[in-house]
Amino acid sequence: MSAQNSAGIQTLLDSEKEAQKIVQKDRTKRVKDAKAEAQKEIEEYRKQKEEEFKKFEAEQTSGNKKAEEDANKDAESQLKEIQEAGKKSGDKVVDDLIRAITDVKPEVPEI
Repeated sequence: MSAQNSAGIQTLLDSEKEAQKIVQKDRTKRVKDAKAEAQKEIEEYRKQKEEEFKKFEAEQTSGNKKAEEDANKDAESQLKEIQEAGKKSGDKVVDDLIRAITDVKPEVPEI
């Protein structure tokens, strides 16, 4: 009877080891599946945030372009005003400068 009990116990131990292997394989598979699912979620989140950033960047860039265009228009307008003022009174300014240089009137400083 002892040999038969011993064989039965050995069969039970072998079955238990086999069950542990199956459980371990299942746990490993679940961990791998969970890791793959997490990686997939991370990629989806990254893509979503990249799209949001690109949209934000496009909005900000368009605002900067508009501001730059407005600044260029203002600068051109001011430059035209300066050029017109120079055309109107440029000759008079040159004449005044030449007269101030050529018509020197020395004065003795007071002490």
